[in-house]
Amino acid sequence: MPKSFFLLRTLQRTLPIAALALTGGAALGHAQGTPTAPANSTAPTAASFQGSVPSGAATPDMLSLTLDDAVERGLRNNLGLLLSSTQIANARGQRLEELQSLLPSVDGSINESLMQSDLAAQGLRIPGFPSIIGPFGFTDLRIKLSWTLVDLPSLHNYMAARHNFRATQLTAEDARQMVILTVGNAYLLVLADQAAVDSAQAEVDTAQVSLNQAVANHEAGTAPRLDELRARVDFQSQQQQLIVAQNQLAKDRLALSRAIGMPLDQKCELADKAPYGAFDQPEIQASIQLALKNRKDRQAVAEQTLAAAEQRKAATAERLPTLKADADYGDIGVNVNHSHGTGDASGTITIPIFKEAQFRGDAAITQAQLEMARDQQSDLDAQIEADIRDSLLDISSSQKQVEVSRSNAELAREALSDAQQRYAAGVSDNLGVSEAQQSVAQADGQYISSLYRHNVAKLNLARSLGVAQNFKEYLGGK
Repeated sequence: MPKSFFLLRTLQRTLPIAALALTGGAALGHAQGTPTAPANSTAPTAASFQGSVPSGAATPDMLSLTLDDAVERGLRNNLGLLLSSTQIANARGQRLEELQSLLPSVDGSINESLMQSDLAAQGLRIPGFPSIIGPFGFTDLRIKLSWTLVDLPSLHNYMAARHNFRATQLTAEDARQMVILTVGNAYLLVLADQAAVDSAQAEVDTAQVSLNQAVANHEAGTAPRLDELRARVDFQSQQQQLIVAQNQLAKDRLALSRAIGMPLDQKCELADKAPYGAFDQPEIQASIQLALKNRKDRQAVAEQTLAAAEQRKAATAERLPTLKADADYGDIGVNVNHSHGTGDASGTITIPIFKEAQFRGDAAITQAQLEMARDQQSDLDAQIEADIRDSLLDISSSQKQVEVSRSNAELAREALSDAQQRYAAGVSDNLGVSEAQQSVAQADGQYISSLYRHNVAKLNLARSLGVAQNFKEYLGGK
């Protein structure tokens, strides 16, 4: 198999990891701080977008799968997107926990007591007074209220939790872009594999014709045994390449099924073909501004920066007094029918006097987290610009490669035809035919590889701009 085609394997393995970097790594988790739980294993990773939760059962019929169908299945079943949804539920729970610290806590209790005492056992001996008292008891029905009326650290921590919750929602929206990119890449790779199989099959057929011709010429005494051996080696080499291409096609079909949640034993054929459309280069600055406006991962990082700022305020507010109110009211007596209402209320002002090490430590931690969040936001803005420029460079380069490799493939076939005619006429041996066949195989591999890179570069651009949902416009040559 030509080296240029094996580049597809490397591209297929590295694209999901590189694409994940476009999401801004911080957007996949929460900013650190008081209202944020430790990172857990359910956060989506690059590998998560390669997996899915399969749905449905395989059918005996051949399924015709379009790119739109594949993307739709991926948006329903892809593991990365599903994990992002669970992160939303987790962040929602953290937000509610922080909200409770600002609300009153009301608890009810029912206390039924029954007692009997031995006064003599306790050293009490009173003449004329019984030593055993009881049994006696009481019933107490009570409601208790506790409310921290003034607690600025809790207020700022709640605001931080709200920003983290919004960041998680935005991250889940950005995960949809990742799913489209991952599924689109997997679909295009299968198309490239299919083209490679077709090319390899055509090369096997051509090698078979050359072998038959060499055998006939040798038997007729017009060609040496070397020509037949050379043609047979070429034919078997092409067969080996066909086997490798068919195996890779089957494996990449499985990878596509894994990404979209389709049963692995479901037979399917891709209804769409690898498109090629010349792409008009957009104005770079306008593209950057569009990306800064649309990218959900950038908005998520901005929310996390706001959360870090609130946590910094919470650390500063730890020095301030807090006001807490406690009250209870209930009904107590021998039983419910013979009882009376009782209650009490109190207010407490707590003033921190000396916790200087804790205050300074919390302030230093939250300040470092805030600066980290701001740095990540600045870095992501620069990364977005770099992603767009990289994508535009890749599109321009691969577009030229497609045009050159397509012309090269046509010239290689013309050269093969001339070599075959010269050999058939007895003007030369079949060494020229063998070399021409190798040139055709290499030219086909370069064309398939360049077409795949061109389409993936356009998908990357759509994702870099935050408009991966419009992938068909970009693949068609916007």
